[in-house]
Amino acid sequence: MTTRALWRNRSRPQETPDTPPVKPPVAPAPVAPVVPLDIPAGDPLLAHLQANQSGVIDVERLALDSPGVRALRAAGVRLALPLVSQGELVGLINLGQRLSEQDYSSDDRRLLGNLATQAAPAVRVAQLVRQQQLEALERQRIEQELRVARLIQQFLLPKEVPAVAGWEVAAYYQPARAVGGDFYDFIHFPDGRIGFVIGDVTDKGVPAALVMATTRTLLRTTAEQLVAPGAVLERTNNLLVENIPPKMFVTCLYALLDPASGHLTFANAGHDVPYRRTAEGVVELRARGMPLGLLPGMQYEQHETTLRPGECVLLYSDGLVEAHSPTREMFGFPRLQALMAEPTDGNLVPFLLDRLRDFTGPAWEQEDDVTMVLLSAHGDGGPGDGREVLARFELPSRPGNERRAMEQVAEVVAPLGLPQIKLDRLKTAVAEATMNGMEHGNKYDEAIPVLIEVAREGDDLTVSITDRGLKQPIPEAEPPDLTAKLAGQQSPRGWGLFLIQNMVDEMHVTTDDVHHTVKLVVHLIAGGQRGSTE
Repeated sequence: MTTRALWRNRSRPQETPDTPPVKPPVAPAPVAPVVPLDIPAGDPLLAHLQANQSGVIDVERLALDSPGVRALRAAGVRLALPLVSQGELVGLINLGQRLSEQDYSSDDRRLLGNLATQAAPAVRVAQLVRQQQLEALERQRIEQELRVARLIQQFLLPKEVPAVAGWEVAAYYQPARAVGGDFYDFIHFPDGRIGFVIGDVTDKGVPAALVMATTRTLLRTTAEQLVAPGAVLERTNNLLVENIPPKMFVTCLYALLDPASGHLTFANAGHDVPYRRTAEGVVELRARGMPLGLLPGMQYEQHETTLRPGECVLLYSDGLVEAHSPTREMFGFPRLQALMAEPTDGNLVPFLLDRLRDFTGPAWEQEDDVTMVLLSAHGDGGPGDGREVLARFELPSRPGNERRAMEQVAEVVAPLGLPQIKLDRLKTAVAEATMNGMEHGNKYDEAIPVLIEVAREGDDLTVSITDRGLKQPIPEAEPPDLTAKLAGQQSPRGWGLFLIQNMVDEMHVTTDDVHHTVKLVVHLIAGGQRGSTE
């Protein structure tokens, strides 16, 4: 705290004996300027002034050496009158030499003391009024800032959630009164994949909203250029760290979903860990990474998983888990994880919001933004549709993993009691189709897995092997002709499909701009068609 004293130095006008008195003009005499004198906090003079609240202090005779005393003397102050209200020093009246150049009399000092006693409360009231005016102006400024921040957030948040066949996407966003920096986004790609973003900017108000807008733009631009979520976060961080205001950063999670296969790739920049609800329980989807905007050159772990029908993933912000009850207990991560494991009818988001309201009570003053994004895979049809998924798993595109695929499929179908010859043929077909997908479709890129789904459809057993061969065409299944091959008239690539086709009862090949899927069908009862293709 610095106490400022205002002091006016008035000097006597010069007179000469040869100059007759001049009648003063009608206009008032000029007033000497007010000179501010700053007394720093901790100066011993302040304690002395407060202790002598009812007296007049003679600065020249003051037995105290401090920066404040030296400043008063340098300004020509003779008397100092402390203004103390309710035990608090609220001001100081400073007087210089009298215009008559006479000393201040005892009557002068008594008058000045009475003046200080009466002026102190008035000064205190004036200070309080001024403080209230400043606080009102500050409140208006903050409200205006919050209105601007809300407009920015409302403009940038998605207007609707994606509509994806076989999937349900739900989003909830409730800003706190102070307007934090929560945001979420959906990024659609031409190949049908969807990017899911959720983030939280430190700080509040307009600064957080502007950083949110910048981060969202960088993520969208980078995602269009790069595929892997880890690489997207890495480049976004390097671009953001150069322009983000000091002491601010962004936590962010970016996940990329392939709706056709349920394959989910994700990376995390210091955001709250998502939860995945499965038939076996609720698990965390962990990936390490520093928040965006803190340090350049950061790398971000990238992990993959596959969502099975009936499973869901919840992305959320810390406003949910850090909400408090009336007794100041925190909602917390364990409570959220336990609630996700409870059976619910329909959408999980309303269920969690009901439990949050029960926990916080009706008088809850929301402390931070609450944001949730739920991604749910529909179950396999309704009752009686005859389709049951027995297993769904992924394998890296690595030579030799075709044997793992064959063994895992054999283990899954063992309870069905297939005749040994049918089981052996199916294992051969699975191994060949998986090897083709890894080698020709994914080019043995271990970062791109093959997806294998085993299902029972009525009286049929189906095994689907999906790769990401993009727009590469799959050759037709052709009977091997060594003479034609040696003559350069036939490619051996069609031989593998011919072998697969003859190992199972049916084979169906489908393709789009991103995926190739080979579907193998084995009839569980006698009869049925063999060797058809699409």
